[in-house]
Amino acid sequence: MSEMAQKFRALVAKGEHFLCGEAYSALTGRICEYLGFPACYMGGHAASMFHYAVPDNGIYSQVEQIEQASRIAAVIDIPLIVDADTLGETVADAYHFTRRYVRAGIAGFHVEDEVNPKHTSRVGSLCSIPDMQFRIDAARRAAGDSGFYIIARSDEMYPQARGGGGTASIEEAIKRGQAYAEAGADALFYPFASAEDHDAIRTEVPIPLATMGFTLPNTAFNMTTAWGSTGAAQLHLARGRELLETGSVKLDPVFEGKDQLIEQDFYDKLTAEWARKTGRPVRDGY
Repeated sequence: MSEMAQKFRALVAKGEHFLCGEAYSALTGRICEYLGFPACYMGGHAASMFHYAVPDNGIYSQVEQIEQASRIAAVIDIPLIVDADTLGETVADAYHFTRRYVRAGIAGFHVEDEVNPKHTSRVGSLCSIPDMQFRIDAARRAAGDSGFYIIARSDEMYPQARGGGGTASIEEAIKRGQAYAEAGADALFYPFASAEDHDAIRTEVPIPLATMGFTLPNTAFNMTTAWGSTGAAQLHLARGRELLETGSVKLDPVFEGKDQLIEQDFYDKLTAEWARKTGRPVRDGY
């Protein structure tokens, strides 16, 4: 079993609800770890918005998501869970991309039952239950004995009126949850499901429930998102506007933990060691 998957499974096994801090870049992943979050979550919307300036409606690819996720996983020692959207368009895609996530050191992901293009002007829909089961099964096969954590996301409670492809049927949500658990999912996630919906679903499915953006009793973990990415964009807009209007920006260029977060001291010492051993001058203090 991979180290990060094992860490994440241990967190869930404790039975205590925990928060996955939002990470959409290597630095924000480090910040989450520095603050004490036990795990990180990388959402598709945050990553597509920040790194490619495109919406998260199916055009942002898994190749791009894996590239960004691998940068975060490489610099943190806490598990990273990733939004894997639909894992491509076929079961072959699902297998291939899961294998790449595992090899990149990702602890797990959530895969959804929406049909692309999603969350856009097209009236949305969900894939069939058998198709989603095959998608989960392909991911489970690709994960092998790595312990990779697979969260099945059902958008059944994400209604058309809010941009989703679901019908808001609690009976269908339960049916899908049971089928996805049977296919090998480790947990379930239902965007826009209410506390009452979760209560009804939880009594009928054999695996844990997760949430996004809000915490509910008797759920395993919360994949928090938007508080960092949206806040960063808002701050950039505000400071850019201030600079254009006044000619300057009031800010402190140093922030808490900066040197630690970017390993400044380590690289300074490494450079000083090289300089001394090769007869080059070293600045005072090193």
